Amino acid sequence: MDDEYAKLIRRMNPPRVVIDNDASEEATVIQVDSVNKHGILLEVVQVLTDMNLVITKAYISSDGGWFMDVFNVVDGDGNKIRDQEVINYITKRLESDASFVPSMRGTVGVMPSENHTSIELSGTDRPGLLSEVSAVLTDLHCNVVNAEIWTHNARAAAVVHVTDDSTGSSIEDPNRLSIIKELLCNVLKGNNDLKTAKMTLSAPGSTHRERRLHQIMFADRDYQRVERTELGKVVDKSSRPHVTVLDCIEKDYTVITMRSKDRPKLLFDTVCTLTDMQYVVFHGVVHTGRREAYQEYYIRHVDGLPMRSDAERERVIQCLEAAIERRASEGLELELCTDDRVGLLSDITRIFRENSLCIKRAEISTKGGKAKDIFYVTDVTGNPVNPQIIDSIRQQIGHSNLLVKNPNFSPKPPQETTMSFLFGNIFKSRTFQNFKSIRSYS
Repeated sequence: MDDEYAKLIRRMNPPRVVIDNDASEEATVIQVDSVNKHGILLEVVQVLTDMNLVITKAYISSDGGWFMDVFNVVDGDGNKIRDQEVINYITKRLESDASFVPSMRGTVGVMPSENHTSIELSGTDRPGLLSEVSAVLTDLHCNVVNAEIWTHNARAAAVVHVTDDSTGSSIEDPNRLSIIKELLCNVLKGNNDLKTAKMTLSAPGSTHRERRLHQIMFADRDYQRVERTELGKVVDKSSRPHVTVLDCIEKDYTVITMRSKDRPKLLFDTVCTLTDMQYVVFHGVVHTGRREAYQEYYIRHVDGLPMRSDAERERVIQCLEAAIERRASEGLELELCTDDRVGLLSDITRIFRENSLCIKRAEISTKGGKAKDIFYVTDVTGNPVNPQIIDSIRQQIGHSNLLVKNPNFSPKPPQETTMSFLFGNIFKSRTFQNFKSIRSYS
């Protein structure tokens, strides 16, 4: 009954969106007013980030059953949003009453949808893993049409969309799906898997792909740091996110502050993690500068209580650190643009493997017979790749097909080593009155 009443209230009070290009000199201002519900902040942020808009500032308030947020956004080039068609689309999406946030699924797997079969993978990371996975899929006559691969803290996760290479449609035969699952699990397990590789059946396409990747890695406990030194990568400890927990005694909130290097989709990643951990953001502010981002959230658990134990606080902070780090653009960015064909990803990743490149993160996409893939690569120790090796690889693939996007990538100053093989203007510190400092984990 309560759920039906909440739905009625939302239908009687649909979201209202105001988009203003005059309120700020630097950005387009988007104001969203709506009846509050769990996950609505994530819903709004996802709409904006899916359109590749950059959120430079945000002001969040959702007390008293009403959600009122203001976002300052620009496009990828730092300009205001002036295209009326784009403005109308943003308004339509944000004013839609369709629920974005589905329940969190605890399984990882493969399931056909109408146009493709979605494969979800997780396991221990190692050099060449994406190459091995791609080779298996090619041998099984699966064509990779879209994929996203993340690696973090010696773990790897991927969501891969494949079709049958002869029909171009999804793979539905249970026996064939079973074979795909078995062979991919064998690849993921390798020889020294510290945890069980996962690849099982799951419901089709109900969860946003990037949110699903966060869920997979969270379930795999990638937020638990692995400190190993036998084959190490250079890590700059000072570059890690700084997360602080405070207790707002007067208002009974937990206050989380985060300082980190700014990057695209950062707000989505942190809000997604808090939402899936069943926390509600009642108030918040986000500011980004040229290099740093500051986020401050006043939160409670969905049961209405703030954090009560040090163990809970530490776990939340570890998870937020992981969420920020998972898709930090670490490594040399390579962009592949060429005609698509069956086995292309397998061939490209094999060349990378043969030249001792490790794939930190990858985004695979195809459209209109063209492949556009982004790879972030390092050498096997996590350090920058020798430019001569990159030039050799470009000669094999074609200089016009493989572009170097950030040639000035340089190593971080050595601080400590930890094994991490991978797949294949700001607020100053301020004093909070009536707050009790709990602890800072960094």
